[in-house]
Amino acid sequence: MTQSPPAEIDIADMTWPPPPYRSPVPPVTGADGVRRFDGITYATTPGYRPRLLDVQVPAGERPFPAVVWIHGGGWLDGDRRYPPPTVPAGLLHGAVLAAGLALVSIDYRHSLEAPFPAQLHDAKAAIRYVRAFAGDLGIDPDRIGVWGESAGGHLAALAGLVGPDSPRGAALEGAEGVGSGETGVRAVVDWYGVADLVTLAEHPMPAMPGTEFPDPYEALLGATVAERPDLARAASPVTYAEGSKPPPFLLVHGTADGLVPYSQSEALAAALKSAGGEVTLQPVEGADHIFLGSCDIPGIVEGGVAFLARHLGAGA
Repeated sequence: MTQSPPAEIDIADMTWPPPPYRSPVPPVTGADGVRRFDGITYATTPGYRPRLLDVQVPAGERPFPAVVWIHGGGWLDGDRRYPPPTVPAGLLHGAVLAAGLALVSIDYRHSLEAPFPAQLHDAKAAIRYVRAFAGDLGIDPDRIGVWGESAGGHLAALAGLVGPDSPRGAALEGAEGVGSGETGVRAVVDWYGVADLVTLAEHPMPAMPGTEFPDPYEALLGATVAERPDLARAASPVTYAEGSKPPPFLLVHGTADGLVPYSQSEALAAALKSAGGEVTLQPVEGADHIFLGSCDIPGIVEGGVAFLARHLGAGA
């Protein structure tokens, strides 16, 4: 005798191949009222690990503006769940949620999985996903910003500047996940991200004793900058500032950064100002990469949150 499947199994889900993305599962609501969606697959590509994102939504019923957090790690490493070691996750996440902002933390393909523009394709796919399922997530699709650090700051800047009308725009939008849809954002916070890979090639990489870390720029491009200057320019946020209508930018960078020089953020700030954009460049005096040496990490976090809350209309 044929038995019926258990009631909790939805026959409609039994398809092959599986869909490239799924509507969010019901959230887990904590004692603080924060709703958490963990490990949502927002895009898949055969041969690669699924790209995942987590969503945290403040307590309340109204749709909230959202911040898409993009982790760093030289495009070679990193995890959506962890900010840099100088910034406690509880501090960052708590400050965002307390300001009335939803937080979307994303993974993306690392550069030895796939070279550029795969990382930007994934960031764009995550933004499309959030917009497509905004109603399920409790997010306002018209109020989305991006915030990234290091490699994630670079990707956040590109996400804010690259659109369908940009140079190579269609190729840089990608078609992963939801596949199509608006990827524009209302504000960008970029912590010590790369702005110009061509000029950065002149800056020697600092020695990292005890590690076998590949050259991050060569891994990102799949070639040296000298071999692919065209791709290096295409991967540089400064390329897209001129002639664009950039969203407001907050650039925060340590003046003693030995990995990504402070001059990178100075160059992007100058390009954005030349384009008529609103940009704030905030130096962190004496700080190295990931704000090492700064004694005011809470203040730096609060500044980024306040900037996003203002431009995304948190509390409205």
